[in-house]
Amino acid sequence: MNARTEPAPAGSDAIARPPLVRELLLVAGLFLVYKFGRQLATGHTGEAFHNGHRVWDFERAVHLPGEGAVQSLLLHGDGLVHLANTYYAAVHFPATAAFLIWLYLRRPAHYAWARRVLAAVTAAALALHLLFPLAPPRMLAATGLADTARLYGPSVYGDPATDSLSNQFAAMPSLHFGWALMAAIGLIVATRSRWRWLWLAHPLLTLLAIVGTANHYWLDAIVAAALLGLALAVIHVPHRTATTAGRAQGSLVPAQRDEQTLVGAGR
Repeated sequence: MNARTEPAPAGSDAIARPPLVRELLLVAGLFLVYKFGRQLATGHTGEAFHNGHRVWDFERAVHLPGEGAVQSLLLHGDGLVHLANTYYAAVHFPATAAFLIWLYLRRPAHYAWARRVLAAVTAAALALHLLFPLAPPRMLAATGLADTARLYGPSVYGDPATDSLSNQFAAMPSLHFGWALMAAIGLIVATRSRWRWLWLAHPLLTLLAIVGTANHYWLDAIVAAALLGLALAVIHVPHRTATTAGRAQGSLVPAQRDEQTLVGAGR
């Protein structure tokens, strides 16, 4: 019997990673397009404040919990509110980048899927930012909420009138929450640990941070989750296999017997 082993054939669990340079350029390009698109939404201050009042009134009409309840919990201690501000300011981009890098290195099939989903959600969010500029609750006197980042730090935003690096009227939907939820879902799907559901703590903490710091309304997170759900429905997750589920890649499989050898053995 031929006991040779050979690499698994094409189409098996072994999945090649996309070219690194191409992926870096693609992700960088998407980021630049997003940043440029956010700038296109500036200059709509009056409309953004009007939409802010509409969102606030709608949330009260449908009896959503008040954002002030979350902020009150954070304001019980300076350390807690500072931690929430730091989570909002410092975790968003690094966590998403780490998520994509880990998938690229360890789960290439899931990386391509996650990158497509994030790109689709970001593109949809950009369109909404342009169509529906929205002032965050920290800017509306009617909400009674404090701008915790300005009062306690750290803050990633400057004066809205002079801030040229970010569009502060792009609250709807919240990409902070959308990206965090996608990272958690992606890690749950791509890993096999019994503890993988703990990744949901990231979007939960993100939700508390964005609402408690008055940077977003509840509705911003709800819309982000809805957009993510639509993207996941259209862009299907890779089939769960030995490789994509986390077993060793590049495994060897027994070679098939050569029919001529078997024929010769019967002579």
